[in-house]
Amino acid sequence: MHVIRCDAPSELIHAVHRPALCLIVQGRKALGLGDEQYVYDSLSYLVVAVTVPVSGRVIEASADAPYLCIRLDLDPVQIAQLIADAPLSGVPDEPQRGLFLDRIDQPLLETVLRLVRLLDTPRDIGMLAPLALRELYYRLLRGNNGRRLYEMAVGDSQTQRVTRAVNWLNSHYAEPLRIDELARVVSLGNSTLHHRFKALTAMSPLQYQKQLRLQEAPRLMINEGLDVSSACYRVGYESPSQFSRECSRQFGCPPSADVNRVRQIV
Repeated sequence: MHVIRCDAPSELIHAVHRPALCLIVQGRKALGLGDEQYVYDSLSYLVVAVTVPVSGRVIEASADAPYLCIRLDLDPVQIAQLIADAPLSGVPDEPQRGLFLDRIDQPLLETVLRLVRLLDTPRDIGMLAPLALRELYYRLLRGNNGRRLYEMAVGDSQTQRVTRAVNWLNSHYAEPLRIDELARVVSLGNSTLHHRFKALTAMSPLQYQKQLRLQEAPRLMINEGLDVSSACYRVGYESPSQFSRECSRQFGCPPSADVNRVRQIV
């Protein structure tokens, strides 16, 4: 569990968002996925069901009313186990976004609050947190968009195969991408993979790979002290000039300037 606080509206941050539930206690946030924008506050919650490159910024926060958000990482293995123990019937295997907003209801809110209150009694966390998390996953699966989580966790659905393609790209983003090879890895046809991948992530596999590279290179420059050339080759670019052009197109400035901007924020 992560508790995030911000006392003022933030600059735009680019990141790779792992599967998580995000629940705002106070304030508002805007999140970008591809060309789409998601704006949410304390009346709704965000579920990121599959790893995706996003951009985000806090748009409502102040010293008197700071932005407060609870983020809980989602465990696909536990979700799959819950589905196996309590199957959901009548769930179609249809292309859906891997990120969604939904209105928060009282049962889900109470489940999250029980998890938060466990922070006051650390001795109870080992016994009670797994029970509360299991209930949380159940509430999400039974929610209006529960079928999206279901499709990404169930054993051999086409959506789950695309989720495997997403995970494969996250592990091999620095390698040259051949769609036919990726399709073969996840046992899908080329056109089916492309269609369902874009439905899930709002971008094509090639665009997804590019986003991963563009976000990983600045991280390497900040955390490992690499220069622009070393970082660009590490993430799979063939030339620093190509990397600089795409970075400027994505972030509005060359790599070194973007890294300096991020350093000032963090």
